[in-house]
Amino acid sequence: MALFQLRRTAPLPLDEAWRRLTTWPRHGAVVPMTRVRVTTPPPTGEGTVFVARTGLGPLAFDDPMEVTVWRPPADGLPGFCRLEKRGRFVTGWAEIEVRPGPGGRTHVVWREDIRVRFLPPFGDAALSRAGRLVFGRAVNQLLRRA
Repeated sequence: MALFQLRRTAPLPLDEAWRRLTTWPRHGAVVPMTRVRVTTPPPTGEGTVFVARTGLGPLAFDDPMEVTVWRPPADGLPGFCRLEKRGRFVTGWAEIEVRPGPGGRTHVVWREDIRVRFLPPFGDAALSRAGRLVFGRAVNQLLRRA
């Protein structure tokens, strides 16, 4: 289990930060060598399924995910989303939380627990560091891009 957490404060309204973080195809533009496609009809909610395909050519794998909790921010209240990773190669979960911050800013917390099949437990620390680096950059870019 490779658990990591990211915290950011964005100069965005709550609903805009939520939109930028939970429009799933946008993740493909900021995660290296990844494309994301949503496989269920809109709108996003509990039960939405999407697949992140990462890699090049035959050296790629699918990371299917399902939204299991979907509480968009409303009336100044926080938003919360939980994804369950349902792949054969990558499993675990991710949580995205947006909370009101001072001056109209938004606090973002991204938690993730990644498990990679065939990775021995001693590899978890490296996987956690890599996840923090890759997803930290991705979250930064998602929050910066309109």
